[in-house]
Amino acid sequence: MIITPKSQVLAVPAADPAAALNYFTAKGSFETDVADVAFDLREGITGFTLVDVRDTRSYGEAHLPGAVSLPSGRLASGSPEFSTGEVLVLYCWGPACNGASKAAARLAAQGYPVKEMLGGIEYWRKEGGALEGTLGEKAPLYWNTRQE
Repeated sequence: MIITPKSQVLAVPAADPAAALNYFTAKGSFETDVADVAFDLREGITGFTLVDVRDTRSYGEAHLPGAVSLPSGRLASGSPEFSTGEVLVLYCWGPACNGASKAAARLAAQGYPVKEMLGGIEYWRKEGGALEGTLGEKAPLYWNTRQE
């Protein structure tokens, strides 16, 4: 007897187009990506503040142009003072880092409009994005590759 494998893609049917529209529209209100951020920076488009939630040392070595440092682990209720008129775009190390998600939740609870930048600084660097900081492109790419 030959068993024909079942589709993993189609095991759950696709949503109807109206539901997909609602889902993907909502998803876009929570996140952005490195290409969109790079475009806005290149074109001088304002209205958002980049927030690096990695540790202070990593931020000092390399961060996105104009980003401010707000280490996620040190974010306490009421600690930041940002304009509520600008969207805060938070980023962390990369796709496997949830520091930006945690910080976004805390900042949203304080009334700030937030988005997470997908890919973090890892994908910013992989896509050739400009950096500021003491080491720039020579900074460690990942949090766990530091040479002490």
